[in-house]
Amino acid sequence: MWHIDPVSLRLFIAVCEEGTITKASEREFIAPSAVSKRIADIEADIGTPLLVRSKKGVVPTPAGQALLRHARQLMRSMERLQGELSEYAEGARGHVRILANVSSIIEFLPEELSDFMFANEHIQVDIEERFSPDVVRGVAEGYADLGVCRKSMTEGDLEFIPYRSDHLAVVVNREHALAKRTSISFVETLDYDHLGLSAYATLNSFMQRAASEVGRQVHFRTHVSSFDAAYRLVHVGIALGIFPQEAVSRYAQLFDLKVIPLTDSWALGEFVICVRDSDALSLSARRLLNHLLARVPSQNTASA
Repeated sequence: MWHIDPVSLRLFIAVCEEGTITKASEREFIAPSAVSKRIADIEADIGTPLLVRSKKGVVPTPAGQALLRHARQLMRSMERLQGELSEYAEGARGHVRILANVSSIIEFLPEELSDFMFANEHIQVDIEERFSPDVVRGVAEGYADLGVCRKSMTEGDLEFIPYRSDHLAVVVNREHALAKRTSISFVETLDYDHLGLSAYATLNSFMQRAASEVGRQVHFRTHVSSFDAAYRLVHVGIALGIFPQEAVSRYAQLFDLKVIPLTDSWALGEFVICVRDSDALSLSARRLLNHLLARVPSQNTASA
């Protein structure tokens, strides 16, 4: 029976993630020959190849993919064990990793995390921005303890906890023909040029589908990659934008923008927090999860 060696598991994960033994050895500060021997020893112990080797690098075999998945889970479990034991010994200390989509980072998450970190100065919280599907995938693969994503991404074996909501709105400058409206339907915006924001690529596609259902098209005048650029282009009148009200509200006055709520039912967006197993969270991750949920209005914590 193969005895699990944490060092070999860590090296195997590095090789799979880096794609070459040389890069993995540089990342782990160990000689390439030592990495190769560790991998070869695992293959010999379990009796099957784990990597397909070529001049371009290595890729995991089906057996290697299975090992990679479980190795990540085992390493994360060991990290949680070490962290939780140290928390018991030293008080509230720990390290929590979060993956979050851009909307949550723009709208509310930094404030929530800063409040938590001020109250828990010995707990380190790292946050990484990803698209919602990648948030779910990353949490499932053990890259993070918690994930924040759209409810529409609730697939797989993770736990999805209802969290917050936001509301889409049309954003125009004060001179735009729609500026005097107090609410508007999406169909009414199709007579005007739209601005596409790469952070909302999924929303852009959804709007195209919604338009096609009524025999229309969304005309994207231009696409940008940042909110700052989007607000500036809307401000000068290049096009209108459709963004969450909660993301725009703090910048509307700065850029002299008019925010007009959409009346369509799909304009309400919902966020969830995803975890692999809430019962297996470290004390620090559990404390952060409780903090986030405690700050949510009661109507947002209803069952999804």
